Amino acid sequence: MLTSMVKEHHKEQTKRKQEQEVRRKEAIEASNELTQSLVDTLNVGVAQAYLNQKRLDAEAKQLHLGATNFAKQTHQWLQLIDQFSTALKDLGDVENWARSIEGDMHTINQTLELAYKASRATQTSSGAGTALEASTSASASANPSAT
Repeated sequence: MLTSMVKEHHKEQTKRKQEQEVRRKEAIEASNELTQSLVDTLNVGVAQAYLNQKRLDAEAKQLHLGATNFAKQTHQWLQLIDQFSTALKDLGDVENWARSIEGDMHTINQTLELAYKASRATQTSSGAGTALEASTSASASANPSAT
C-alpha cells in the first residue's frame, strides 16, 4: 500500500510536471507573440516616420532647388532692369545732346542769315555808312542781350 501510494504520488507529480511544462511553453509562446506584436506595432510607426523623413528630405531638396532657380532668375531680372535703366538714361542724354545741337544749329543759321543779309545790304548800298549800320543791326539782332 505504501508503494502504491508512492507510485501514485510519483504519477501525479509527473502529470503535474507535464502540465506545468505545457503551461510554461504556452506562457512563453504567448509572451513571444505579445513581444512580436508590440515590435511590429513599433516597427510600423518607425517605418512610417522613416518614409515621412524621406519625403521631407526630397521636398526640402526640391525647395532648395526652386529657391536657387528663383534667385538666379531674380538676379537676371535685376540685371535686365539695370540695363533698361541705363538705356533710358543714355536716351535722355542723347535727347539733351540733340536739343543742344539743335539750338546751336539754330543760332548758327540765324547768324548766317544775318551775315548774308548784311553782305547783300552792303552790295546794294554804295555808302560805307549804310554797311556799317547793317552790320551793327545784324549784331544786335543776333545777340539781343547786348542791347
